[in-house]
Amino acid sequence: MKNICLCVSLLALTNLAVRAADLPSPNRDPLPGLDHAERSPISSFFVPPTRIVWQSETGVKNANALISPNAGQAVLKEPRPPCELTSSSNSPAGVLLDFGRELHGGIELFTTRMPEQEKLRHVRVRFGESVSEAMAELGGPQNAGNEHAIRDQVIALPWLGKQFIGSTGFRFVRIDSVDASLPLELSQVRAVLQIRDIPRTGSFKCNDERLNRIWQVGADTVHLNMQEYLWDGIKRDRLVWIGDMHPEVSTISAVFGFNEVVPRSLDFTREVTPATEWMNGISSYSMWWVRIHEDLWMHNGDRRYLEAQKPYLTVLLKRLAGLIGPDGQEHIDGMRFLDWPSSPNEQGVTAGLQGLLVMTLESGARLMTVLDDKDTANLCATAAARGRKVVPNVNQSKSGAALLSLAGMMPAKQVSDEVLKVGGPKNISTFYGYYVLQALAKSGDSDTALEFIRTFWGTMLDYGATTFWEDFNLDWTANAARIDELVPPGKKDLHGDYGAYCYIGFRHSLCHGWASGPTAWLSEHVLGVTPLEPGCKVVGIAPQLGNLQWAEGDYPTPNGVIHVRHDRQADGTIQSKITVPPGVKVDKVNAGSSVNTEGAAGRQD
Repeated sequence: MKNICLCVSLLALTNLAVRAADLPSPNRDPLPGLDHAERSPISSFFVPPTRIVWQSETGVKNANALISPNAGQAVLKEPRPPCELTSSSNSPAGVLLDFGRELHGGIELFTTRMPEQEKLRHVRVRFGESVSEAMAELGGPQNAGNEHAIRDQVIALPWLGKQFIGSTGFRFVRIDSVDASLPLELSQVRAVLQIRDIPRTGSFKCNDERLNRIWQVGADTVHLNMQEYLWDGIKRDRLVWIGDMHPEVSTISAVFGFNEVVPRSLDFTREVTPATEWMNGISSYSMWWVRIHEDLWMHNGDRRYLEAQKPYLTVLLKRLAGLIGPDGQEHIDGMRFLDWPSSPNEQGVTAGLQGLLVMTLESGARLMTVLDDKDTANLCATAAARGRKVVPNVNQSKSGAALLSLAGMMPAKQVSDEVLKVGGPKNISTFYGYYVLQALAKSGDSDTALEFIRTFWGTMLDYGATTFWEDFNLDWTANAARIDELVPPGKKDLHGDYGAYCYIGFRHSLCHGWASGPTAWLSEHVLGVTPLEPGCKVVGIAPQLGNLQWAEGDYPTPNGVIHVRHDRQADGTIQSKITVPPGVKVDKVNAGSSVNTEGAAGRQD
């Protein structure tokens, strides 16, 4: 087996990674007689640590050996002195390694020809998405745990061999020798990144490097969560949450185009949820399932897949239509939920659910028209029309107001001026912040949307984030330390001291797919690409540059990649150069802009 070096423009996750296997992948059983084996969609890459963050005051020798180049193989004679950890009865010897950025997977520990080979060595391994989490004890007020994925455990190591441990989300790993007075020699520690090895055919660049970085980090966040199914978090919430998937699917469409993890996850949740129940136990999540299917239909145009949803979709839509009363008021049962920070504002949640239900029924009417079910389409359209007559007070809920704006039930500019812009990017969430950005774009205020992205999502990067978090509040940063450093005395721990609801302290996920909204938003509104007909056969290109001077990038479609370049002219107008693949037509182009069909000469009007 040979190793190859990968340029991480492929993954945008590490400066250098080594592929775990470069053997060909023939379409046959991996071993004779394993005709029942299923090929994993997940690839593995080896990632070295980048620095020693901390080491115990005593018992550690040659820690830097762990960040030196190594062959990835135990050897009879080490080329350099290995790292030696020797604990005493009251003082464990340990080191804390930084792998440079958030990863999904585990680590490999390599041992040497240690003396007393008959005695197994034991190590305690602690993974962390922050330095402080990797240093934390289980439990306590900061709530470090082993839920969904084991992040803190003791394991035995072989003599002159290697041991793999872990399946979680992490950037930092603390390793302590457990056996008092029994030296442990480690020649190498490396991370094993587990991720789908898929190309990023979408791209985004502009004259603001902060926005470029945010687009990439949003893509990284979702890419890490594209495991066997589409998860919401790689440390905690390693589950298929349908509502959370909506921003993730929007990001996948902008970055990767079609990927099978999306229908696989949608179908999985459908199969485990009777249409008489709510997906994930949350009423709005069954609505998002409908909305995602319309988005997929517009992006991919896969009629066969849409037709497969018809039996379930028909029953679900009839149930949803019955939730609009004769007076137009929604009567949604089950868990009434938008996002966690909105939850205390019950009136705001009511407003948001009214708007979301109307949008869902209108999506359902369009989908059932495509599926030639006029009766169900009419039922949905009629119920949605009744629902439009009721516009609940949003009670200053930015999440609720954004949904009513997107539903067209409140004037977009009024929502923007009176609710969304009040207090700047405060009182938004990493999840529903996406819909706040969408509503700002609808009002024509892309300047404010860009500033929200720079300030809210950008501040996470300022404090050491390499992926976007389950939740964030700008107020948390007051006197707080970065997540990639030990917390100095007198400073707040941005990870362990905050969080709420189900994500208090270290239970808080620092890689959460629902937080990737800016990536999808920048592609849709700054690059300006929107599907107008199923399968992107016709796309609208209407860039909102806001205060940017230029932007360019690629947008995936089933027929190939659209490339756009937008430049602000001296008179303030936008000049666009657009290249589309055959089979894609463009609508809504700026005056004076050129549209070329790939491989064909001339201009397409």
